[in-house]
Amino acid sequence: MSEELQVRQELCEVGRRLYARGFAAGNDGNLSYRLSDDIVVCTPTLMCKGFMQPTDLCLVDMAGKQVFGPRKHTSEIHLHLEVYRSDPAVRAVVHCHPPHATAFAVAREDIPSGILPEVEVFLGIVPRAEYETPGGSAFAEKIRPFLGRANTVVLSNHGVVSWANTLELAYWRAEMLDAYCRILILAKLVGNVERLPDDKVMELMNLKQAFGMGADPRQQQSASLLVNPTFGKRSKS
Repeated sequence: MSEELQVRQELCEVGRRLYARGFAAGNDGNLSYRLSDDIVVCTPTLMCKGFMQPTDLCLVDMAGKQVFGPRKHTSEIHLHLEVYRSDPAVRAVVHCHPPHATAFAVAREDIPSGILPEVEVFLGIVPRAEYETPGGSAFAEKIRPFLGRANTVVLSNHGVVSWANTLELAYWRAEMLDAYCRILILAKLVGNVERLPDDKVMELMNLKQAFGMGADPRQQQSASLLVNPTFGKRSKS
């Protein structure tokens, strides 16, 4: 089996997962994989991600021009290309609308940090990009400030985009973020959302390095360990 056919099959499988989990209603969402320095395979526009076949997918160049495929490429291809141009190590991009994470996007509530160990290690800081009309270069440019220091971004009033060196990992990051956001919403209903102490957050960042996942940007840039530190705190009566 050729690498391209294998990638096409994997894109269809991840598309089915997105649809089954309610991360991509109707024809929502889009996926891509960089086959080479100048060719990307991506999902078509106006097609449900749960019912794609490998032959439905499109090939585009790094300028966003379609070079092969029976259907028109996703209208949000520039979002994917913005990520690929920023880091040659990135091979896959997943854009979807997981409901709990998208609730944070619609509320324009920053994803809080320093709460769950798994999120600190495997996601790190998840920034929120300002809103722009989907599609086109202006939309794609909204994530530019976060490239190189995040692997997942919440798009205000829109959804989530995640990326990695494999399609499976890019998908996991979207799934992990939605699970985290669901826990945050439930915890806020139950009571206060309690934070990990700074020294414990630092231990998790060190653990991330020990796993071979690289340094956390908060270590490199002396950035604050906590994002949205007041989330889930009830005001005193």
